[in-house]
Amino acid sequence: MSRRNLTTNKGKHMAEAHSYQMAIDLLCCHLGISEQEARAQLGLEAKEQTLQQQIVDTQHSLMGLSAEK
Repeated sequence: MSRRNLTTNKGKHMAEAHSYQMAIDLLCCHLGISEQEARAQLGLEAKEQTLQQQIVDTQHSLMGLSAEK
């Protein structure tokens, strides 16, 4: 995955997280839970962790390719 693709994916993720902000705020206010708990309830925490893991995996793969040269 190129750096541009990583940036595009991160941008999509940020837009997606922004679209959930009202739901996060409602859960926090009405249920009295933290923002992190609200994100977990909406299934956003897993997506963030998966995206971060994909970025790390890609970086490790690219470092391995440059080390083989």
